[in-house]
Amino acid sequence: MSRSYKKWVYQITAIIFMLFSLGCAKKIAKISVDGMRPIMESMNQSTKFNNDFKLVRDSMPMFMVQMDGFIEVSPENRFLLTQAAESYIGYAFLFVEDTDKKRAKKLYLKGKDYAIRVLSMDDNFKKALEDNDAEGLINALKTVHKNDIAALFFAVNGWLSYLNLAHLDDPTVLKDIPKIEAMMARLYEMDDTFKYGGIHALYGVYYASRPEMFGGKLTQAEIHFKEAFEISKSKYLVWDFVYARYYATAKKDKELFVSTLTRIIDAPDDLFPDEAFVNAAIKQKAAELLLKVNDYFL
Repeated sequence: MSRSYKKWVYQITAIIFMLFSLGCAKKIAKISVDGMRPIMESMNQSTKFNNDFKLVRDSMPMFMVQMDGFIEVSPENRFLLTQAAESYIGYAFLFVEDTDKKRAKKLYLKGKDYAIRVLSMDDNFKKALEDNDAEGLINALKTVHKNDIAALFFAVNGWLSYLNLAHLDDPTVLKDIPKIEAMMARLYEMDDTFKYGGIHALYGVYYASRPEMFGGKLTQAEIHFKEAFEISKSKYLVWDFVYARYYATAKKDKELFVSTLTRIIDAPDDLFPDEAFVNAAIKQKAAELLLKVNDYFL
């Protein structure tokens, strides 16, 4: 065997070994990330119990960046994708939308896209969504597994939140409404109590935020909000907030707007320990919205 040939063999062997090592490293990294679910579930639970919303708020961006990195390592991890969707959408709603709508749109869209990635692991859903096939989407949604109900909820939540902001600059985004309506109907069918009656709150916002000529129905909005209050036992203050922000303003009921926000602000800090962080953040958000009462009622 010639010296040049040996050199070539050594070089190829080194390259193969390097590629193999990189492949192993990626595989080990994926196994490590996939094994973090119990830890992340505990962290999520701890966050929800923490009523120091400023502390949690300030730590959320770093957590979201880390989630992005984990998803790069394990791109089909349904749990990570759903957690990331919840984080981006929740952060945009609680801390960004009121002061930076342009940034909030991007966050809502990213959260929605993460949730859609979970649902799109079903080839039928993915194809129907890409082809704008309304009937195909309805059929595909029938097979959504109960384990993916959170992904479906955040996909709808993020998409609606994005549209509520984006349609002001780009009315063409409203073409996606039939898809959202199909997903909302399926979510309602699967479990209307999920996330403390979240689908009812989404329907409430949906019907209250749209003009009557485009499907707005205040009577239906009120019915759904009352269902959300009953299911949550009026402990999850997010529903009260969106009730004031969307229903009371659409109804032009200043007294209802003020009384609802005041009730949120005066709610006990220990009203719902399981969601202490969100309720604490909403109380601050309600106080800020109450100061803008004259912006909504002239």
